Amino acid sequence: MRTFPLLLLELLLRSKRDWVLSTIELREEEPVYGGRIVVSQMYNDQKKEDNVHSKFHLSGAGVDDGFFRINEENGEVYLLKKIDREKTPHFEMKFEILTDGVAIDDPLTIIVDVEDINDNAPIFKNLPLIFNVKENTKGILPVVLDVCDEDQEDTPNSKVTIRMLKQEPAEPTIELKQLSNRKAQLTLKGCFDYDRIKTYKVTVEAKDHGKGFLSSTAVVTLNVVDTNTHPPKFKKKKFYGEVNESQLKKNVLRVEVEDKDTRNTPGWRAKYFFVDKKEEEFFQIETDPKTNEGILHFIKEKHYERTINITLEIGVENEEPLFVCADKSTGKVTLPPIDKINVTIKMFEVNDAPQFEKEQVDVYLKEEEEPGEGWLPPTLADPDFDIDKIRFVLTEDPAGWLTIDPITGKVTSVTKMDRESPFVEKGIYKAIIYAIDDGEPPANSTCSLLFHLGDVNDNKPKLASKSVIMCGNKGNKAMVPVIDPDDPPYSGPFAFSLGGVDENLKTQWKLDPDIGMEGGLVSLTPLAYGNYSVPVEIEDQQGMGAQDTVNVIVCDCGEADVCPARGPLSTSLGAAGVGSIILGFLIFLLLLLIFICQCGQGAMTHITLPYDEGSQTLMKYNVEGGGAASTAMPTIPWLSSNGATVTDSLKPAIGQGLCGLCDKKLTG
Repeated sequence: MRTFPLLLLELLLRSKRDWVLSTIELREEEPVYGGRIVVSQMYNDQKKEDNVHSKFHLSGAGVDDGFFRINEENGEVYLLKKIDREKTPHFEMKFEILTDGVAIDDPLTIIVDVEDINDNAPIFKNLPLIFNVKENTKGILPVVLDVCDEDQEDTPNSKVTIRMLKQEPAEPTIELKQLSNRKAQLTLKGCFDYDRIKTYKVTVEAKDHGKGFLSSTAVVTLNVVDTNTHPPKFKKKKFYGEVNESQLKKNVLRVEVEDKDTRNTPGWRAKYFFVDKKEEEFFQIETDPKTNEGILHFIKEKHYERTINITLEIGVENEEPLFVCADKSTGKVTLPPIDKINVTIKMFEVNDAPQFEKEQVDVYLKEEEEPGEGWLPPTLADPDFDIDKIRFVLTEDPAGWLTIDPITGKVTSVTKMDRESPFVEKGIYKAIIYAIDDGEPPANSTCSLLFHLGDVNDNKPKLASKSVIMCGNKGNKAMVPVIDPDDPPYSGPFAFSLGGVDENLKTQWKLDPDIGMEGGLVSLTPLAYGNYSVPVEIEDQQGMGAQDTVNVIVCDCGEADVCPARGPLSTSLGAAGVGSIILGFLIFLLLLLIFICQCGQGAMTHITLPYDEGSQTLMKYNVEGGGAASTAMPTIPWLSSNGATVTDSLKPAIGQGLCGLCDKKLTG
């Protein structure tokens, strides 16, 4: 068997001693007979000259992996098993002379390279080889073949030739172009036809140049993907539709096409267009995504003097450009003409509505002006009818302030206009006029009258609320807000003053501030909790005034700014509570009888209240939660608030009745 030297280990020269090593010749996959083979023998003069009992020692990856072993006595190196170069291309080992485990000379490092043999066939990557190829692909196919070979690079063992062995079906012709040592690409002569053949099988081979010429094959599957190779065709050449000239209409008609390409692909979906682009101003055509039909819409009015027929020319193509294979003899590509149809639309003339010259008229006037003023509508035009036959209607007049002449359209006010009316928004009152012709059916148009009402001082200021709260625990002042529907300068700031003629009023109250959008009502003396009525006068900037009465509620507000609500009275009393009430009532009657009997009738003329309740302009109601507007008092004559004596007609009866009752009880 022939061997090849892979690494020559030269003689290592030393000053006193030498390493001597014979040449190692190794090749991968070398067979090992009898479990070992001698591949080299070591020699060292130190071991011979000194006659020292020493041993040869070999270490390193090759020894650890079980490939090599050394005879410790004679230095023979044995190969124990086959070497696969693709797994272990080289070994690095160290030779030494050891005496009692100690090296007696410098170690020698050698590297053993393993010679390659052609033991690996080239194989194709990324198996299985399946590619999708569009029908309209020309020339170079998007199919690249990659090959790998594990033998040593840049040797005949790893040099690969790739070729195509066969193709099924045979047409069109598919070829292979090798790009590099291990890459190739498929090419195409001619064109695919999806309708005829949808799948191709191409068998390829990869073969190396080493001894024995190892090779492998693979099958490339090409799936043809349908593209736009069939133009859409209209199923009919003429279509008809009807529209009114002034009535926009969706879905006037539908046009149908047929296409042999795969449904719901860009090569099948249709795009419709008008040959004359001017028609796009009045008509629109779009594609129904489900049926692929073209839907025609009438999108803008188009007026004619009479009913006529108009013709639209419509073409169709696909979303994806059409692909046509070149002619085999001439090599030229000839595209078929785009399919077109004529659509006839009958345009009916309809009654055109009369048109106002202006859609809106602005009128400026002062509110509260005397009625009777009139306003004519803008000029009208109607191409279909006599303008004198048009009638006018007032369709919107929410406050009922206007009337209209149906012949001339003149609008006249019939009552004064109030700027503060709820029908006036931001100072503008809106009315709408209809102009209606006598066509079939009648047509109409509208015009808006916007009345801009200037403000006048026609509203007196008044209290925003009749009642105000004065928190006695926080001070002696309450603010009095005022409202005036008028705008400046016919409203605030307002001037406030105390009303009435009672001089006592000014000793009890004052206004601070007395000018502004609200007045401040201040109590000059401490007030008991209750309700008080205070007359005030309010004037706007123009001096228009009004008198009103403020109900002042004085209470303990606590932490809030309102009077607390009264808690509910208890609905249940125990036996002790009921007894206490009865006892108290009996004691009160007894004391009253004793008092009357001692005083007699004459004394009754001098009975007065212990304090004066004040005049009628400042009335105390002694009700904490809010007073009633009524000034009625209890009907006991001698308990009147002004301290008057009992009336003459009642004195004898009351005196005699009470004293007689007293006398009877005392004498009895």
